[in-house]
Amino acid sequence: MNKNTIETQTCDTAFVAKNPISHYKETIRQHTEQISGAFWSGAPVSDLLHSRSDLLDGILINSWNHYLAKDLDCFTLVAIGGYGRREMHPYSDIDILLLHCDNIDQKQAHTLEDFLRLLWDIGLKLGHRVSTVDECRESALEDQVYTTALLESRLLYGPADLFEGMKEQTGPDSVWSSTEFFEAKIEEQRKRYARYNDTGFSLEPNVKEGPGGLRDFQTIAWLKKRHYRTDTLRELVDEKRLTTKEYEELLAGQEFLWKIRFALHILTGRAEDRLMFNLQTRLAEQFGYEDTAKSSAVEQFMQNYYRTVMNVERLSEMLLQLFGEDIFAEEKAVETEPINLHFQSVGKFIEVTKNTVFEEYPPALLEIFLLEQQIPSLKGIRASTIRLIGESLSLIDDDFRKNPACCQIFLEILSQRKGVTKQLRHMTHYGVLSAYLPAFGHIVGRIQYDLFHVYTVDQHTLFLIRNLRRFALDEHNNELPFCNGIFMLIARPALLYLAALMHDIAKGKGGDHSVLGEKIARQFCRTHRLTGHETDLVAWLVRHHLLMSMTAQKKDLSNPKVIHEFATRMGTIERLNYLYLLTVADIRATNPEMWNSWKDSLLKELYRAAHKMLHKGINFPLDQHKRIRNSRREAHSTLERLGLSGEAIDLVWKDFGDDYFRRYSTDEAVWHTIAISSSNPRDLPLVILRPQNQRGAVEILLYTLDEDHLFSRSTAILDQLGLTILDARIVTTSNTRVINSYLVLEQSGEPIRDLYRAHQICHEIKDRMSTPARKAGNNIRRATRQVRYFPITPTIVFDDEPIDGTTLMELTAADQPGLLSKIGQAFNRFNLKVHQAKIMTIGSRAEDIFYLSDHKNQPIESETLQEDIRQALIETISQ
Repeated sequence: MNKNTIETQTCDTAFVAKNPISHYKETIRQHTEQISGAFWSGAPVSDLLHSRSDLLDGILINSWNHYLAKDLDCFTLVAIGGYGRREMHPYSDIDILLLHCDNIDQKQAHTLEDFLRLLWDIGLKLGHRVSTVDECRESALEDQVYTTALLESRLLYGPADLFEGMKEQTGPDSVWSSTEFFEAKIEEQRKRYARYNDTGFSLEPNVKEGPGGLRDFQTIAWLKKRHYRTDTLRELVDEKRLTTKEYEELLAGQEFLWKIRFALHILTGRAEDRLMFNLQTRLAEQFGYEDTAKSSAVEQFMQNYYRTVMNVERLSEMLLQLFGEDIFAEEKAVETEPINLHFQSVGKFIEVTKNTVFEEYPPALLEIFLLEQQIPSLKGIRASTIRLIGESLSLIDDDFRKNPACCQIFLEILSQRKGVTKQLRHMTHYGVLSAYLPAFGHIVGRIQYDLFHVYTVDQHTLFLIRNLRRFALDEHNNELPFCNGIFMLIARPALLYLAALMHDIAKGKGGDHSVLGEKIARQFCRTHRLTGHETDLVAWLVRHHLLMSMTAQKKDLSNPKVIHEFATRMGTIERLNYLYLLTVADIRATNPEMWNSWKDSLLKELYRAAHKMLHKGINFPLDQHKRIRNSRREAHSTLERLGLSGEAIDLVWKDFGDDYFRRYSTDEAVWHTIAISSSNPRDLPLVILRPQNQRGAVEILLYTLDEDHLFSRSTAILDQLGLTILDARIVTTSNTRVINSYLVLEQSGEPIRDLYRAHQICHEIKDRMSTPARKAGNNIRRATRQVRYFPITPTIVFDDEPIDGTTLMELTAADQPGLLSKIGQAFNRFNLKVHQAKIMTIGSRAEDIFYLSDHKNQPIESETLQEDIRQALIETISQ
């Protein structure tokens, strides 16, 4: 036997009455091993799917003969679903129908149970129904999914008349007309797409169910069989519904996805349809991809995957529309209405008036999307015109891109009140956007191989624009009303969408994508004849699109110098407004799960502070001493209104220095003062939790005597309790007390809402801090499965300039349970004091900022000491 082929009957599947279970298990094991070897040797995957199906046929038929030999006239064994199609991957489910003539007596029921039990015992994942023909029809009437499964039924054994009767009673002449079936399948696809956020471009895509996946091929096949009564795609070519090129593209796409799914089953030993991180790398290697200077093997493999599913989705959309035109045309005449010289509406779908439109007037390749926006009654582009667009992409050349008419139409698309995101998606889908903006074509299907970016670069960009569009719509005002309010201040939203389109366009080109993207954006704006001010605004936004998020999450927003520096870089309130909206939409489009009330509040705080400074004038920043005096005065006044006496306030504050009032807001100072004034020194440590502070997180106050290793001990406890630390501020008072304030969220990103959980946290912290010798508890926080596949080399950088008597240290490392505690242990070795910590986790990556001093409260300026600390941290983190 040739190594690239496999025989249909690989093993003897005859029934062995003495020990059938072990016999069949071994038969299946040998066959799995054989088809696996043939697969990696290059055998056509379609042959292997059929071979697996044939093997199962033999097992089922032989077992059926053994158990039901006396009742063969009463029963028919039928394969349905994927098994009926003979598309059996190594660990696919096996769906069968047991047709019978009439009521089953008790003996027959026991015999059927024995037959089914054998199949389960040998390890087959079985789905089965026992029905009469009438029962099949009743079930099919109620459920189009069951109708679909029967559509692909295949007779295995038994009387053919039962099988033919079932086919007739569940066919389109009996249940689910072609129109009803088509509408049900389109709705089923819509819901399936929605489960995957309408994109097959997620970080760990589902090869079977995701948009552009194998289920799309099956949907085409179901509708083709149901309406046209044909079995092969080739017949669609003969009937001029598919071109030969499209047919070949579909077959190649199906074969590619089959290969991936087959490999997933082999590598995992189960019915796995998710293309997970660890498997992506292995498949890239197995399929022969190699690292290059510009991209890794896995990036090339995944980009090929994403571009394949995009093409499959496009061809699927076109075919389904063609099917719909045929199906509905049989019921009623299709109405044609003129739109303009180039286009008309046919059955509410826009199409060209003649096949030479794009050749005679190339700007029509953009005009069609603008018209689709402007005419609400249109349902989309007609299939024949979708095909013509694909055949005309070569017309989009440099002359086309510089054509004033084309430039004007593109800007009009971005300026419409509705449909901006939808049309950009269509333009991407049909290849027009990549042709018009070649740099965008470079990022189509390009992955950002980390846990933070959950979509490819192009899909992330389109989600970002979608998020910006939602800020403009009243129906989404309840999501982020602050953003909706600021959006109303934007003079020209099209500039914001253009900056969003360009912000990541230079990813994968090498170098700083923000700098390279700025150049692309500036040239694009000039070509499109934007004014100098508009061009500068778009280019500036692209260049600085990460500035606001990095400032908000990494820097001390209580420090006026930070706000002044940020406001200075903004320069104008206009830029601040644009950048704030771009930042919020960008974070939410990068990874929706990473957005939380904490990030929301930080960005609002930075926006408001910068807005206030820009409004007043950045040349007149608020004096820090004046700010501290104002904070003291406001807190004192608030506390007195709440009933606290001036003596009680002064008793608490006498040990507080200016550093405290600089780093804590008035609201926080009020809360701390009330808590400390009502406590007894003998009851320290004081641990109190405030359910939600102004920054949207939960604040835990730990007030206790100053002692060694306080930071590492307290963070270890919080981590063991399954809490995510966002911010830590530590102030030592003049009476050797320490105010530790931690802002935390549950590991899910949600605030702590359960009162019992809050009480438990406070009790555990107090108990463990009071008994240093107590053994640490088990860490309930666990590293995610994905984190293991994204190793990150720890890096530690010290800032040269002291900040308020401290040294800033920035640490980047792989996120892991207990990371902060490990860092604290390394600090302990050098008697370092932590004054503040800003904790930021981006997917699998921890990017933390620490403000440190030595035990004498002096900055850490010795380069030798810094290097020793760096090495100690790397050693500790890597353990």
